[in-house]
Amino acid sequence: MKTVLLAALGIAATVAPAFAETVVVTADRMIDVLAGRTVDKPMVVIESGRIVAVGREGSVAIPQGATRIELAGKTILPGLIDMHVHLEGHPKYSGYNALEFTDSFWAIQATYNTKAMLDAGFTTVRNVGADNYVDVGLKQAVEEGWIRGPRIVPAGHALGATGGHCDETFLPPSFKRTGAGVADGPEALRAKLREQKKYGAEVIKICATGGVFSRGDEPGQQQLTAAELAAIADEAHMAGLKVAAHAHGASGIKAAIRAGIDTIEHASLIDDEGIALAKKAGTWLTMDIFNTDYTQAEGARNGVLEDNLRKDHEIAQIQRDNFRKAHAAGVGMLFGTDAGVMPHGTAAGQFRVMVQYGMTPMEAIQSATRNGAQALGREKDVGAIAVGRYGDIVAVDGDPLKDVRLLEHVAVVIKGGAVVKAD
Repeated sequence: MKTVLLAALGIAATVAPAFAETVVVTADRMIDVLAGRTVDKPMVVIESGRIVAVGREGSVAIPQGATRIELAGKTILPGLIDMHVHLEGHPKYSGYNALEFTDSFWAIQATYNTKAMLDAGFTTVRNVGADNYVDVGLKQAVEEGWIRGPRIVPAGHALGATGGHCDETFLPPSFKRTGAGVADGPEALRAKLREQKKYGAEVIKICATGGVFSRGDEPGQQQLTAAELAAIADEAHMAGLKVAAHAHGASGIKAAIRAGIDTIEHASLIDDEGIALAKKAGTWLTMDIFNTDYTQAEGARNGVLEDNLRKDHEIAQIQRDNFRKAHAAGVGMLFGTDAGVMPHGTAAGQFRVMVQYGMTPMEAIQSATRNGAQALGREKDVGAIAVGRYGDIVAVDGDPLKDVRLLEHVAVVIKGGAVVKAD
C-alpha cells in the first residue's frame, strides 16, 4: 500500500498517480451535504474514479494495494459546482478592448481560466454561453487529458432576440454582426436550439431580459415573448436538456418560470410574485451576488463602459436584498458567480456573501454541491461524497462551517480519485 501524506503544513512532494485504480482518502472531518452534518474521521474509497464506500475510519475495509491520501488536519467536502461561468471570458478584456485580439485568442486563454476554476475547488462547472462552441471544445480537451479543468457542462451559443442581450450590439450596421444564437419567433428559436444540441450543448442558455454588460438595453426589459419562452422550454425538455434563462427583470423572470424554464440566472429584480412562483414551480435561482465587488472596483480600468457600470451599480444591492428574500421564502438556490465578469480563481468568494445575506455556511455549501447536482439532473455523478458518484473531493484547513471563507483557499483538489492540486 502506498501512503500519500498531505498534512496542513507539510504536503508531500508525491501525490496520488493520475490513474490510481483504488484510492482511500482520510481526513479529520467530512461535510455530508446530503444529511447536512459533519462526520469525524471519515474514510472514502474510490475505485476507477467513482466512490465505492464511505464511512468512518475503522468501519470501512481498505482494499489491498490501495493508494492512501491522508489529509491530516483538514475538512473534506464534495467537489464544488459553479452553475454560471463563462470560461472564454476574462474581466481584463471588457468593452471595446476585446477587439484587439484575434478570434482564436479566446479559446486559448480559456484554458487558463479552466485550470483556475479547478484549482479553486470547482470540479464541475456549467458554462452558460460561448462563441464558436469554445465550451464544447474545452470539455473535449479536458476529457482527452490535454488540459486540466473541471467537468464542463457546455451550452454552446446563447439564444436570444434580435438586438437583445445575447445579440452583438456594440458594432455599427456596416459590420453586419448578429449573435450566432439570435432568432425571432418560436419556430426560429426551436431551430437554433436544435443546432446547439447538434454541436454539443448539454444545457440551453437563453436571454429573457436585457442585461448589465450589453449595450442598448436595460436589465428590466423583457426580450422574449411568452410564446417564445414556452417553445424553448418544450423543445429543450423534449430533447432531454434543461434551460437556464438570463433574466434580471421581474416580468421576464415570471414569464420564464411560467414557461417551465429550469433555472433563472441573476434574478436581480425579482418581485414577491416571482419569488412565490419560483417556490411553487420548483424553479432554481442562480444569483451572482459576489462579482459586483470586483466590477465596481476594477471595471473602468478594464474598459467597461460607463453605462454598463451604471447598470451594474444600480442593481447590485437590489439583487443582494432579493437574494435574502428568496432564500428566506424557501426558494431553491444555486451557486453561480458569472466568473469571467470577475477572475475565475476568485469564485469561492461568493460563499462569504451568501452567508452575509442570510444563508448558513452549510446552506451555502449545499448550494454549490447537492443543489447544483439536482439542478443539473446529475445526482448520480456529482454533488456529494456518496457511493456511486465521482471521487471529486476538495479539502481545506480547519472547519468551513465555522468560517466559510476557508473555502477561498482550497488546499487539495481530487477529481475522479486523482489529486489534481496540492498546495
